[in-house]
Amino acid sequence: MEPAELRQQARSGGPPKDGIPSIDDPTFAAAGDVEYLDPGDPVFGVARDGVGKAYPQKILAQHEIVNDELAGTNVAVTYCPLTGTVQGFERGETTFGVSGRLINANLVMYDRATEAWWPQILATAIPGPWNENPEIRSLREFRLVWTTWERWRAHQPETRVLSTDTGHSRNYQNDPYGSYNPTGGYYESDSLLFPALNESDRFPKKTVVLGARTADGAVAFPKDALRSNRTMTGVLGATPVLAVFDPRLETGYVYLNPEEQAYEPDGETVVGPDGTTYAPDELPLARVHTFDAMWFAWGGYYPDTNVYE
Repeated sequence: MEPAELRQQARSGGPPKDGIPSIDDPTFAAAGDVEYLDPGDPVFGVARDGVGKAYPQKILAQHEIVNDELAGTNVAVTYCPLTGTVQGFERGETTFGVSGRLINANLVMYDRATEAWWPQILATAIPGPWNENPEIRSLREFRLVWTTWERWRAHQPETRVLSTDTGHSRNYQNDPYGSYNPTGGYYESDSLLFPALNESDRFPKKTVVLGARTADGAVAFPKDALRSNRTMTGVLGATPVLAVFDPRLETGYVYLNPEEQAYEPDGETVVGPDGTTYAPDELPLARVHTFDAMWFAWGGYYPDTNVYE
């Protein structure tokens, strides 16, 4: 679908603009002071310059956007419950809010400096009056890891955790859409609250895939398949890629692998063609930005994606 058509696909998600309030003055607590998280609760983790932060899914489900600062950089941590996507963006001097609109059931953010609309998964402004500014194109992304509190805390014991002291009155033990620990409600059923851009019955709608895209194309690996195989190969555009599972955090990474070098899993590590052992996130290949998404959402935006099982 052409970008110009996407604006026509925008629909109300129910709440009005800023009806789902972003967190604009976040506070954080030490890991040892957090009592509201169970070991299996999902968190979205990031580490930069020796600083680790965790954003609990149960808080983000009620706010969707946190305007924060990470190692001196202004960032927005964004989460769409309906598509199971968490994305980090460098936001410059602006802040982002929830527009109240959805495209492909996916969060449409707006930035408060220009009022531009940004579909979260695309990370690109869609056509509108704001596009008279030629500098508005796409956002610089950074990776957040979807994992569990238990795993993230073991990996980053000094992590800071987003506090429930958000400035808003919310019951953060009550996810309005269901539950991930255990899985229930919207996250477990195959029904959608809003129509997808494209229908595909290749997988159940909410199958989690790890997706990566560049200007040359898109590729996806079902997360369960990658978990089982530990390493998988595919093609993104015309370039061979290697997907690697990380059992430490239950996540995965996608690397460009133009020479199709062989890497084999070995416990929690990966062994390269010369016998060198690497952590799953430290292979000597160019890594492509990768994130979890429900299949219907990924396939809706990227219907020509290559998928490998």
